[in-house]
Amino acid sequence: MRNELCALRALVIDVDGVLWRGKHFLPGIPAFFDFLETHHIKFVIATNNSARPTMDITARLQHVGVSIDPAQVLTSAEATARYLSNAVPSARRVYVVGGEGLCQAMSHAGFQLVEQDADAVVVGIDFALTYEKLKRATREIRRGAKFIGTNADKTLPVDEDVVPGAGSILAALVAATDVKPIVIGKPERALFDIAIEKMGASRETTATLGDRLDTDIEGGMHAGLQSILVMTGVTTPAMLAASSVKPDFVFADLDTLREAWARCY
Repeated sequence: MRNELCALRALVIDVDGVLWRGKHFLPGIPAFFDFLETHHIKFVIATNNSARPTMDITARLQHVGVSIDPAQVLTSAEATARYLSNAVPSARRVYVVGGEGLCQAMSHAGFQLVEQDADAVVVGIDFALTYEKLKRATREIRRGAKFIGTNADKTLPVDEDVVPGAGSILAALVAATDVKPIVIGKPERALFDIAIEKMGASRETTATLGDRLDTDIEGGMHAGLQSILVMTGVTTPAMLAASSVKPDFVFADLDTLREAWARCY
């Protein structure tokens, strides 16, 4: 295990459950990013959470003394905007069920945000979700609009609790429309492929670092990456023991990962 860990030169780092839970920072963030910088290990912070704009993530890290380039952050909102621009170039009008980050990503990519007659319905986590939004999205999808999901996370870790995630909203729309969405975020490959491209990294020496077996770890495996699970988020020891998805490495938190990795130098 030591040699495999020592060979890693790049990371795709998750946010919720790895760097923080809700409003609370998790242990070891400044020391971990100092370690990455000292040993020239590339990274992209890649999050399935589409509600948070990139600048919110960089600003939040500043609170604990970590300065990163906004280009080192990749949200599922940004990845979804890239996908829609490339895969459905005729789509210009979108109805968004989601937060500020998703709306910004769509607008910055040149899409027009509309309430009806949309070419695509784009759905992410929406903390202000209403029945009216679900009704509008259902009508547009049934009318023939492309159905795109930023991610399929059923739950989201916040503070000391777990709440419904974007996948729960997608499930409601699937039930109402009988249409399955195209999902962009983890565990699908798109987010990982864009992250690797951003870093100019090799898959063989890149790992995904996350707290979820069904998105971070399984998705990294599908993308040909090694995988590191930290036990600070959704996954419990019982869940790990029962799962067929097994990460290459398991650590209690960022501090224990950094300490193990430091023994390589």
